[in-house]
Amino acid sequence: MSGPSQPIHTRIWREEPEAVNPFSARAAYCHGYDVFGELVGRASWIEMLYLLLRGQAPSATQAALLEALAVALANPGPREASVHAAMCGGVCGSNAAASLIAALGVGAGQQGGAREVLHAMQGWAASDLRGDRWSAWLAERREATLPVSTWPATSHAPGFDPHGATTPTPVRQLLDHLAAGSPGAVLGWLREHRIALEDIAQAPLAFTGVAAAAFCDLGFTPEQGEMLYLLLRLPGAAAHALEQADYGHKRFPFYANEIENDPGVRTPIDMELSA
Repeated sequence: MSGPSQPIHTRIWREEPEAVNPFSARAAYCHGYDVFGELVGRASWIEMLYLLLRGQAPSATQAALLEALAVALANPGPREASVHAAMCGGVCGSNAAASLIAALGVGAGQQGGAREVLHAMQGWAASDLRGDRWSAWLAERREATLPVSTWPATSHAPGFDPHGATTPTPVRQLLDHLAAGSPGAVLGWLREHRIALEDIAQAPLAFTGVAAAAFCDLGFTPEQGEMLYLLLRLPGAAAHALEQADYGHKRFPFYANEIENDPGVRTPIDMELSA
């Protein structure tokens, strides 16, 4: 692939220029597939996504697994932090890009975010599908001196919810569905040993752990899984940002906290003493 001055180095994309305009492509190829001559109208968006990242077309089983995961992740819901960030942008009148950037920024972290998916994928790979090895990896990770990084150290097991009490029903439903049709072994192992792994983690399984296992079974690298987790959750952020822009700030769902013995509440005795 080349421009008028110097080549662009990429294994992903190749273009053939129009005869009369070298700045316009006559044909575009993604990993060898003619995008507009072969893929448009035949390949699904999920298949194109897999092709871009893996460099090869997915099998029917791989495409079905990634599509099922994409449906599950499409809208984390308005209580999820990244979606709520996009909603804040929408209700404030921010442009579309700002709302999505807010969702990406808040959803990128190590507490239920995309970086946690990367760490969870590393953990599943290190475990070699053995609970004792995963437990040893967790211990080494907690004790290791990490290099200076933009990411702070975390103490909880990636892929598990340190604030959860039990495994949410949707997490179990998603795990069961994905494991039943997975071409890999990680999802099935996770489903079979979930309770034992939760005992080791001292926390229930989270969506990040299931997504990480699915990405492993699909052959993605941890870095690719991190990118995909960010990307696949954007539809919900976009939809809720648009909805809140229509509702306006007077109907924005702020968080409410119930405080017992609120010192700000004045009792009749307080009123008598201040009189």
